[in-house]
Amino acid sequence: MEAREHRIVVVGGGAAGFMAAIAAKTHAPAASVLLCERTDKWLAKVRISGGGRCNVTHHQADPKRLARSYPRGERFLRQVFKAWGQPATVDWFARHGLRLKAEADGRMFPVSDSSLSVIDTLWRAAADLGVEARTHCVVAAIRRTGAEWRLTTPAGELAADRVVLATGGSPKADGLAWIAALGHAIVPPVPSLFTFNLPDDPVRDLMGLVAPDVRLRIEGTELESTGPLLVTHWGFSGPAVLRLSAFGARVLHDLGYRYTVGVNWPGEQGAAVVREQLGAQIAAHPKRQIANLEGTALPQRLWLYLLARAGIAPEKPLGEMGRKGAERLNDVLVNDRYRASGKTTFKEEFVTAGGVALQQVDPLTLESTVAPGLHFAGELLDIDGITGGFNFQAAWSTGWLAGRAAGLGS
Repeated sequence: MEAREHRIVVVGGGAAGFMAAIAAKTHAPAASVLLCERTDKWLAKVRISGGGRCNVTHHQADPKRLARSYPRGERFLRQVFKAWGQPATVDWFARHGLRLKAEADGRMFPVSDSSLSVIDTLWRAAADLGVEARTHCVVAAIRRTGAEWRLTTPAGELAADRVVLATGGSPKADGLAWIAALGHAIVPPVPSLFTFNLPDDPVRDLMGLVAPDVRLRIEGTELESTGPLLVTHWGFSGPAVLRLSAFGARVLHDLGYRYTVGVNWPGEQGAAVVREQLGAQIAAHPKRQIANLEGTALPQRLWLYLLARAGIAPEKPLGEMGRKGAERLNDVLVNDRYRASGKTTFKEEFVTAGGVALQQVDPLTLESTVAPGLHFAGELLDIDGITGGFNFQAAWSTGWLAGRAAGLGS
């Protein structure tokens, strides 16, 4: 008796879904692999990532160190990355004709600096293998019927032996109810990777300014972050802010996105060091204008703004600042405060914390432990990373392992 064709359906036409479909067909060339996308836009996040350049991954290759950049899923991803991590991703793209380059901050982009080259690479790989792809393929429900899965779509039911769900994050738990109905625990989703709104704060007049190395904290919590800070027309952004919003996603949600941001503008320098530097400059150059203070490592526009916050005239000689003036300036430098209210999505990238609970997923196959034959990949899982290529790396890795397991499950 001739064996029945192995049928695999991958739901979701993003980074994780494409990689899952490619891996499934790679490991099961004779299988029928169908890739479903609910919209008419394939690889939408890939297209817009990095301002259209696509931040494919990060240069960190060590699985343990790489996993530290994920506020949710670190322990789980250590195993995932050991099985198929950053080196495997870079190698896969290279073997398919797309070379990547690392920038100074560790982000890796295609040498072409175009997300279209990433999209073309994925499309060619899928097409060469014979993956079938359908748009407007909306999966409304999924159920197990005997030995196979049945997926309900507007065009009728799809039958599959293995299913990979890579539908991306949902802003609300209701959007994952169809997965919860299969017996899976859902961690309630909340936004991650967002910038801070500072309504009507005069600091916004400095938009476009970058403070190179600040230390941020959320007052009343243990949340802290260091790195560059960008002032925008709505408030604060940049690596330090995005990292803080990612690791503090649930805390900030519980605070209703109303909190006080503490800023140490000189960064790792403590109050005592800043006070000592100010004292030394006053003693050495008492007639120098305060506006021309040396050694602050802060942009001049920011320095003048902070002087105004401390109530100090910039044209005043250093020697006339006085002890009280020096203390006020020191306090503004290392203990500045801003009231945040609300959030703004980072560029056009929406990232959620939450999703399918990792305790019910095998990290080596991404297969459900409560629904055999069902695999998960990408942001649908309770996994999210900071900015820098980490979310795509999780997508490539979980997609590949899920697809490979689905293909080998025949």
